[in-house]
Amino acid sequence: MAGTSTRRVLVTGAAGLLGRALTRVLGPECDVVPLRREDLDLTDEGAVWAKVRETRPDAVLNAAAYTDVDAAEDDPMAALAVNVRGVRSLARAAADVRATLVHYSTDFVFGGNASEPYSEDDEARPRNVYGMSKLLGEWFVQGSRQYVLRLGSLFGAPPVEPGRRTRRACGTIDRFADSLLEGREVRALVDRVVSPSYVDDVSVATSLIVRAAPPSGLYHCVQSGYALWFEVATALADELGVETAVGRIYSHELKLRAERPRFCVLSAQKLAKAGVEMPHWRDALARYARRRRHQSGSANT
Repeated sequence: MAGTSTRRVLVTGAAGLLGRALTRVLGPECDVVPLRREDLDLTDEGAVWAKVRETRPDAVLNAAAYTDVDAAEDDPMAALAVNVRGVRSLARAAADVRATLVHYSTDFVFGGNASEPYSEDDEARPRNVYGMSKLLGEWFVQGSRQYVLRLGSLFGAPPVEPGRRTRRACGTIDRFADSLLEGREVRALVDRVVSPSYVDDVSVATSLIVRAAPPSGLYHCVQSGYALWFEVATALADELGVETAVGRIYSHELKLRAERPRFCVLSAQKLAKAGVEMPHWRDALARYARRRRHQSGSANT
């Protein structure tokens, strides 16, 4: 980075929703080393140290995570292995080669009982094992030029390629878009408030952080503004130009294994003060919808 293509950036979780975006967005400006799960097992501490020392990156972007919120309730050790021990190994290895580390966490570290957006100074009280594992992982990212970016309701996956049945990594908004474009009804929560994160904007923010090197530590990286899931889904249908219905649903009707926070809203003011402004969620949704419309049109021609 720093205006040159010779900087090397190691991206873990490169096959995931965020990892793919980081690789795509940062690719033109630096030498990206994308690592999928089969390329690097974060639970293998020796392998982590060996890979980091071998590649000697200028920056490490940890987009790998155990993200199955409900499964984590029944298998907490699997979540802890990746989200805690894996992060610890990566943070230590990055510090060993003096590489900048950016680690991504979640809005699920909060309990969701607030009425105003959570700041980085607010007390974290996870409601589920997944949120606790992510919070514990944050504690190991403490060194110089080491950053934690908390995200919320990540979205921005490309559509499934025509003729392929392989399920790609995606978020709730991506699943909404899939259904809406296929003419299927969407049901969205009317009792959960979110501040989503668009992968393209998160990738740009990451690039700016690595280049500008603001004070190390914790930042919230979400779009500005917030809304009920129902409002987000309705706005998405409008942006996609479809007439597919958006139905209403309440959290208790989903009968999920893990409890979710109801008010899942983060404030990105600290990030803005560091020089990284996140666009409003409606702006991000409009850009995403244009891309999905274009991709949908191309697939049908």
